[in-house]
Amino acid sequence: MNKATIYNVAYAANVSLATVSRTLNNPQKVKPETRDRVLRVIKDLGYKPNAFAKGLASKKSTTVAVIVPDMSRASVAEMVNGIAVEARKYSYSLLLYVLKDEKVEELEMMKEIVASQVDGMLYLNDEINEGQYAMLNTIQEEYKVPIVLANTLYPYDNKLVTVCIDYYKAAYEVTNRLINEGRKHIYLLTTSRKYMVNDLKEEGYLKAIKEAHMSPNVIRTSGDISVNTIHFNELFKDGETPIDGVIAVRDSIAVSFINTMIEKGKSIPNDISVFGFQNTKYASLSRPKLSCVDIPINDIGAKAMALLKHEIDGEVNEVKFNVLPHSIITRQTSK
Repeated sequence: MNKATIYNVAYAANVSLATVSRTLNNPQKVKPETRDRVLRVIKDLGYKPNAFAKGLASKKSTTVAVIVPDMSRASVAEMVNGIAVEARKYSYSLLLYVLKDEKVEELEMMKEIVASQVDGMLYLNDEINEGQYAMLNTIQEEYKVPIVLANTLYPYDNKLVTVCIDYYKAAYEVTNRLINEGRKHIYLLTTSRKYMVNDLKEEGYLKAIKEAHMSPNVIRTSGDISVNTIHFNELFKDGETPIDGVIAVRDSIAVSFINTMIEKGKSIPNDISVFGFQNTKYASLSRPKLSCVDIPINDIGAKAMALLKHEIDGEVNEVKFNVLPHSIITRQTSK
């Protein structure tokens, strides 16, 4: 059985995947010398064109790829549910892809997604960077696969349709909420790894702290409870560190911090007022119940799917950056 793929052809002929596809579909649009080289490689390798090589736009598959960073996160699971409910309205199926840390694997995954002939792609990875954004633009522009970013963003460009909240504004508002409570030593618990949305939360926090003429306190830790619990125990082991307010970039981090402080004899919210940042199931399950910034995760998923359907149908979304409203919910961890 011949296992030659379009990637083998592109590599051997030293051309892009798009050039191989054009050679097979629209040879008149390829330079003669390039076309001849590609056809020669195809013959030498015994390559049999698959559906991808025959053209991505030939027929709709009524399938959408959903790329997520980690299905163990409550927010991700809830957003996928919102996507699924909206997708069913259009009789669309979802192909779920879970990213891993290795960037090489992500590139291979994207090749697989494009080759599978999905009609569009929803990208939920909040660890997006310049290289990943450029790759997504290439997929959309060269292979005509519409892409919508859901609850993640790349603020330095607006080529891709995006759905999220104003993270900068939300962090600024919740920090001021703690300042208005009379808290003087407010900490931001964020991630060591760089996430674009967390960077915006940090900027909003710093703006509010600066305006109040207070000293910023930013702790970079892990979203893994087994790791951040150790950090919190080390940072506040003596009980002398002044801290009376906390904003955590994830609800799970906030709950982990609360549990650690209660074990040390601190009273929540009398000693320390705590806010999370998502309003996932952890917020209601924690004891005391967690105050937090409410991100309409389910609505973001549904809105992203609806906008992607517009793109698939050739209806250009004039507004590329779609901001959904957020709110601040006060429960038992704040006053």
